Amino acid sequence: MNESASMNDGKFRTALQVMDDKDFAVTKAWENFVSGSSLDRSPVRDVVIDSWQRCLQSKVNLGVDIVPQLGGDKIGSLRRRNRELLQAAAPTLAEAADVLAGTSSLMLITDPEGVVLESVGDRRAVHAGMDIALSQGGQWQEGNAGTNGIGTALAIDRAVLVHAGEHYCEGIKSWSCAGAPIHDPVDGSIMGVLDISAKRHESSAQMFALAVVAASHIEQALMRLTEARQLRLMEMGLEYSQRHAGDGLIAIDAKGRIAYMSRLAQRMLGERIDSILPELKRGMRLLDSAGRPMGKLVSDLPRDWLRPLLVDGDVTGHLLVIPARTVSRPVPIPRTVGDEADPARSQFDSIVGISDGIRHAIAQAKQISGLNVPVLIEGETGVGKELFARAIHGQSSVSRGPFVPFNCGAVSREMLASELFGYAKGAFTGASTEGRIGRFEQADGGTLCLDEIGELQLELQPYLLRVLEEGVIYRVGDNIPRRVNVRLLAMTNRDLRAEVAAGRFRLDLYHRLSVTAIEVPPLRQRSGDLECLIEYFNPRVADRHNREPVRFTNDAMARLKAYSWPGNVRELRNVVERGILFARDGIADVDCLPKEIACGDISPAVPASNRPDIPSLQDNSLGGAEQAAISQAMRVSGGNLSVAATLLGISRSTLYRKMGYYGMKRSGPLELPDRTGMHFPV
Repeated sequence: MNESASMNDGKFRTALQVMDDKDFAVTKAWENFVSGSSLDRSPVRDVVIDSWQRCLQSKVNLGVDIVPQLGGDKIGSLRRRNRELLQAAAPTLAEAADVLAGTSSLMLITDPEGVVLESVGDRRAVHAGMDIALSQGGQWQEGNAGTNGIGTALAIDRAVLVHAGEHYCEGIKSWSCAGAPIHDPVDGSIMGVLDISAKRHESSAQMFALAVVAASHIEQALMRLTEARQLRLMEMGLEYSQRHAGDGLIAIDAKGRIAYMSRLAQRMLGERIDSILPELKRGMRLLDSAGRPMGKLVSDLPRDWLRPLLVDGDVTGHLLVIPARTVSRPVPIPRTVGDEADPARSQFDSIVGISDGIRHAIAQAKQISGLNVPVLIEGETGVGKELFARAIHGQSSVSRGPFVPFNCGAVSREMLASELFGYAKGAFTGASTEGRIGRFEQADGGTLCLDEIGELQLELQPYLLRVLEEGVIYRVGDNIPRRVNVRLLAMTNRDLRAEVAAGRFRLDLYHRLSVTAIEVPPLRQRSGDLECLIEYFNPRVADRHNREPVRFTNDAMARLKAYSWPGNVRELRNVVERGILFARDGIADVDCLPKEIACGDISPAVPASNRPDIPSLQDNSLGGAEQAAISQAMRVSGGNLSVAATLLGISRSTLYRKMGYYGMKRSGPLELPDRTGMHFPV
């Protein structure tokens, strides 16, 4: 970046000096412009006057001294939507953090709407930028901030330098900024802006050249990422075509554009639809950013023709499959990766979902996969806790070792110790005369996954803690210490903190396990994942029964979306299987659904309390409002944590963490007066 940006220094110094000398005249021209007086255009560049005129027409507030800023919850979601841009920009930003240190300037990356996603640079400049929201979340469109390097670059789609008095808003004239658009390598659309800003008297004439060069470097990185991802899409399409010879295939990238198309696809589409078919080309957009069909061509096609392509659980594109007219099915090819129940699956791409909740859980799990620490995986029954456990094992340092799952609630209390630790010969009546190793020894050099850890009896918990601390076990009826090297993953659908409070679970063991706790969200809190999971299960379950995938009618989908899914993903998979088995002519209507879903209310499910006086935590992003919601729910529930969590629409473990964060304690029941004047606890 330094070599590319090192142009004639004297030339740029002269240019900046000229601009400084003209700034008084520019400021005078601005005053005449905003007051409606005659404008002397000579000291003002055309690009600046054009921007002033747009700002005047948009009625931009001249007194702006800080632009609107998104809240932390929204900026996190925005960063996830722009993760490709941030990934490509990461090396440039890392270099800029060093290069700009001591220069009193900072570098920013924005999204296509001018919202700042990331900022780095000189520490003093970064802090100064926060005063005007020139920081993460700041919204720098011309309509918010007037003429500026970011908003004006977006408006004219080319690089621009805005110096001091050239800004439209008075409160920002003490800054200078240079913005350069970053373009998508496929269709040329704007993906964001790279901006370099500094206080007016600390700005450098090289800012403009540096911004242009840095933006170019990011575009080159985007090109490499795009080529790699489109190559992967082509490979996935070819892998599919080997299993389904005769089908027409169109691979669609994450932005809904054609990345690859088989020779059969265009002809087969023409044969299967009635309307005139436009010529399909690489880069043509078929889906919107949310994966929904654009235009009549795709929206009229059967729903099950469009299938998501997943890499590490992320939807990286779609495959549009135009099935051959023949009804004969291809000879099945043994799968290199099993279906959703196959215990050999140990990758994060086995976890399907696009919701913020599941993506956050996956990100946490990936972060701790390589660490040699126990992990507690919390979540309701059926959310897919074991998928997380297998994926963590698959990316751990012991991934080549065994993965040994064991359900602590599946055996009697009397047999639990011998199952976990093994037993010596003749240890008890009925024991094998040769003794037997336990699950810990079976998992030596690998991972032991203990499900329903809350069922572990209290007297055995110190032994489990000893294994975690010392790596030593003793078989039942034996006094010989045996060293084991085991990564422990524990799973529970219980609130272990409540179990600790009730005296059924040791606090020291809970603390040892919960340091790296991961909470897997229930399906009802995973917005957008229902459709992804149905599309994932549909062809796989259909293959198992030697049938074609089905299409759920709109009425059936409405009921599926309204259902609360107490059995979560496992229940959904069973419902998809039922739909496949009871479908007629490939269509699954309401009568193919279980009674509890088919007869359910199709109004949207309410995740939190149906009481109007209990606010949902999902609607409160500010700490004060969140704390008030918890306090009210605790009073109404009489201090019952399970009831309070249900009222708030969150899990009990989440409620515990939030109460600990705010230093809150259980409160007594809320008393409401009745008409007689007496008080009754709710």
